[in-house]
Parts: sequence; structure tokens; C-alpha cells
Amino acid sequence: MFLLPVVGNYVVASRAYNSITNTGFLVTKINLRTMGIKFLSPAICVCTWITLWVLSESSDGLARITLKKQPLDLKRLNAARITRVGIESNVNDQETDVIYLKNYLDTQYYGEIGIGSPSQRFSVVFDTASSNLWVPSSKCLFSIPCHFHSRFQASSSSTYTKIGIPCTISYGTGGISGFFSLDHVKVGDIVVEDQEFIEVTKEAFLPFLIAKYDGILGLGFQEISMERATPLWMNMVHQGHIDHKIFSLWLSRDFTSEFGGEIVFGGLDWRHFRGGHTYVPVAGTGYWEILVGDVFVEDNSTGVCKFGCAAILDSGTPLIAGPTAIVDEINRAIGAEGIVTLECKSVVSKYGYALWDNLVSGIRPDILCVDVGLCSYNGSKRVRGLLKTVVENGTMEGSELGEAPMCTFCEMIVFWIQVQLKQQKTKDLVFQHINQLCEALPNPIGKSFVNCDYLELLPDISFTIGNKSFPLTPHHYILKVQEGCMTVCVSGFVGLDVLLPRGPLWVLGDRFLSAYHTVFDFGNMRVGFAKSAN
Repeated sequence: MFLLPVVGNYVVASRAYNSITNTGFLVTKINLRTMGIKFLSPAICVCTWITLWVLSESSDGLARITLKKQPLDLKRLNAARITRVGIESNVNDQETDVIYLKNYLDTQYYGEIGIGSPSQRFSVVFDTASSNLWVPSSKCLFSIPCHFHSRFQASSSSTYTKIGIPCTISYGTGGISGFFSLDHVKVGDIVVEDQEFIEVTKEAFLPFLIAKYDGILGLGFQEISMERATPLWMNMVHQGHIDHKIFSLWLSRDFTSEFGGEIVFGGLDWRHFRGGHTYVPVAGTGYWEILVGDVFVEDNSTGVCKFGCAAILDSGTPLIAGPTAIVDEINRAIGAEGIVTLECKSVVSKYGYALWDNLVSGIRPDILCVDVGLCSYNGSKRVRGLLKTVVENGTMEGSELGEAPMCTFCEMIVFWIQVQLKQQKTKDLVFQHINQLCEALPNPIGKSFVNCDYLELLPDISFTIGNKSFPLTPHHYILKVQEGCMTVCVSGFVGLDVLLPRGPLWVLGDRFLSAYHTVFDFGNMRVGFAKSAN
């Protein structure tokens, strides 16, 4: 699962990374079964020589973690939140500014570690925007989510030490509570001794009930760590497990595969990127924060970050959050709209003129939507009540919209056309007005959707980092979500407004990190980006 295996007919090695010289050695993967017999002996010799070279020339300890990926669905995505708060709730230093709270319901990527002696296995999210390690405790008895995940049994570990300091960490949809403990943590073949972690005794019902992972492993800095606990990657260095003070992250964009990517402590894997890395300094403390310049929609400047904005790299969310002014401009450029507006306009474009013609010709309004095949029964009497519910409450809860949305929108449009006909409006003015009404409908779930059929026509969105352009194609910034037998396309951009002096701010989540292999170089306090080999 974890480390540089020599398994069966496969020989896998790595490229050792030198943070000073940027040099390394290349090792490839060879499948002997697929080779002709005449290549067998040379291949064995090459593999043996390479293996000896690794052992003799490098003392690097590389911990290689395979990441799994859970598919996103609308339930998880709809609950995704990144919100600004005023005071850091999971750091004792009250002078530390908090930037945002997020939830983990939408988290996709996670991997396995071990805690204790003998090692107890846990699936954790490797989160670059937090700094504590926590897993559920066997003492978590009255919190339902704990019973659906692996729980740490302190009594089963011979190296366990209880610290007992209580703590609480808040997230966008709740939080966790527990106490600090000390034990050995295994990451790949590396065993970090006496690592502080939190035994959780209470978890919020969401997001953790349906999560496929058990806990969180923070990869941020000690400044934002609860009780200033030393992050695991720092203890790797202090205990001499890794010579090169880096870790690297590669996220797969293959939506059909459970394999989600890889994180490597102490080095990087040349197979996961193309070309060289562009390095920029870490600009803030606590988070992996960098400076980004102007953001472009195709070749058009959005302007807000022309003179620089802060950006936090966050592997714990699939989203890209940024100043609302820019996000709104981006979503308009890519045609992203709320799901209610999108479905409403879809019905208008496909059936609007046919509904108009039939109404003008005298066909009964209450059977029009049945005739065009959008309704299986005559339910037009509910239109006014539904419109009133949606407009007044700003929510679809309790409405019939979810049961037959196309039928509902059809009936709404028929009703709107009837009203406009009574006012003797022309066809063009009527449909202009109807589209405006569609746009005015509330967006209860706060996400913006695009038409999956037009992804190839959407513009690239480019971030300027280190005076270099880092473009995201629609296949990078659009999340494809399976909902039943259909695929829904959702914009990965959401608004987040942070005031000066900490803002404007971007949060670059997995939509960005999956496009660019990322090196977190804490030895030189810099971050490097190279095009991902996806």
C-alpha cells in the first residue's frame, strides 16, 4: 500500500530529491512479464544496478502514501462550506487571525496510517490547511459517527501515553472534541515516535457519519496547531526519518478510479509531473500561504488581484474560493448558474416557443405540459403555490420541485406566458422577461451549475504565480458529480470575502492541486508547482 515495493515482477523505485541542487536520479517501473526473453537478462541487470544505486548513493527515507478517492455526490457537495470567521477557534493564540472555516463532508482524498504498538490502522485526510492529527477514540461512546469508523484503543498499545489536555476544533458543519495523547505513528515504513494526537470523544453528526475516512492529519504549520502540538511532518525531520525537508502531493483526476493520487514525504516522484517546478516563497505563517497575482478569464484580467492577493493551499477541500467579485465574473463567463435557474432556462430554451404557439392557438393551458411530455398528469393548479413557496421562502424544501422539476418549470413558464399575453407583450419581450424571472429564482444550495455538453467551449481560468501563468481548463475547475444515472457539472469556484489586511484571499483546493503537482518545501519555506502528469 505504502512504500517502494519489489513485488512479484514489478520493481519500483523513486527519484531522490535534493533541495539544494534540484538534482536526483531516475528509476522506472519494469514489468518483466511483458518483455521478450531477449530483454529479460538486461532488465534484471538494470533493475539490480538501480536498486544497488538507491541503497548505496542515497540515505533518503521516503514515506509514500497512496491516496484513495471517494466520489462526490450532490449531498456532499451541497454541504461544502468555506466561510470567513473572525477569531481562530482551534488555536490558543488569540492574536492569530483565522481565515476561514470549512467542513470535510466534501473531502475526496484520504490515505492510511497506523497509530500505536502494535499499529492500529486509520484512514485520514492529509490536509495542508490544518495542523493537528486526530482519530476517533474507543472512549467515544455517545457520538454516533464514531461507531462507523475505526477507534483508537489506548489499552492495546504498549507505547501509549495519555496527556489528557481537552480540546475542541470547530469546522463549518460542526466539530470534534477530545483530549491529547501520545503514541507512535506509522506513515508508510516510517515510525514517528511520541507523536501528539487527539483522541476524539465527540464528533459532529455531519460530516463524519458518512465519511469514508476516520480522521484528519494536518500538514500545516505549528502556529495553527491546537495546543501548539508539533505537526507529524516536523517530527519526521526532528527524528531523522527524512533528510530532505519536503513533501509532495499528486492528485489524480481520473473520475472513474478509486486511486486518488500519492503523497511522498522526503522527496517527490518524477512520474507525477511534467517539466520543472516553479517555486514561490511561503508568504504567511501557519498556513501554506503564497502570493498570487492577477487572475484571467481567457486573456481578460479580472483586476482585483492585479497587485497581489494571498492564497492558501488546501488539500482538504475540492473547491477554489476567492473574492466574490472575481468568482461572480468567472461564473458568468462560464455560464454557471444556480440549479433552479439552470433547469428553468433549460425548459425555456427547449420548449418555450412550442408552449407559446400552443397557447396562442387556443390549446388549454392545463394540458400543455402533458402534451410536450414533461408532465404525466395535470398538476397546473399547484404552480402558483409553488412559486409563492420558492420566492417567499427562498428554499425548495418541502416543495415538489425535487420530484418532477421539468414538469414544475414547464407549468411555471406556462403561467408566466399567460400573464404576459394578457398584457399584450410581444414574443421577444415575453421570453426576455421569462429568462429574467428564471435568473431571479433563488439558489437554495448555493452552488453554480453548468451544462455538461458545453465544457469544451468554456474559457481557461489562469492564476498568475511567480510571474508565470497557471491555467485551469474546464476539466480542472468543473466538478463532475454523479447523481443517479446522470452527470451533473458544478463550478468549482465559490465566493469568499476576507477584508484587509489579510484579504483579498484565495483558497486553492483540489481543483487547483489536481492540475499541478505541488512540492511543499519547508526546508526553504517555499512551494513549487509543475504540470501534473494526469
